[in-house]
Amino acid sequence: MATPGEGRPEMAALRNEFALERYRYVLQQIHTVNENAHRFLALYQTLATALVSAALVLFVGYRKWGLDPATARGGVIGLLTLVTLVAAFTALLITVGALAWLDYRNEECDITDELIGPTFRKRPRPGNFLRWYETYVVLFILLSVLTMWVIAVCLLLPAMR
Repeated sequence: MATPGEGRPEMAALRNEFALERYRYVLQQIHTVNENAHRFLALYQTLATALVSAALVLFVGYRKWGLDPATARGGVIGLLTLVTLVAAFTALLITVGALAWLDYRNEECDITDELIGPTFRKRPRPGNFLRWYETYVVLFILLSVLTMWVIAVCLLLPAMR
């Protein structure tokens, strides 16, 4: 089915200009999604460091401050729960960013397929997730939270008697 004004050169030029602007926008969004993953990781690292430091300060100083051990244990568990929530939120943001990246890359391929020719750019394959750095960032976040909980449950909490 023909689009309105398809045969007119000025409409073709306008359509190409619009497609070029859309292509630039899509590339900019892909760049932004890539940068956001680094921002989210930095945010996680900062908040996790602060919260775990607070838990360690609580572990070291609860006797000197005259806190009941059960209260101190509850504080450590509360702080680690906050770290877990921050980690879950960060992992969610990175995962959503990866899905947005897939969508933008497919849109980029749609534009180049139409304007340049089919298969100018290969479409992204979700099966290649092992090659994406976001996969390893999310794994790092999950493993670091798991490690914090194991250390707390095996070492810190039993020592707070």
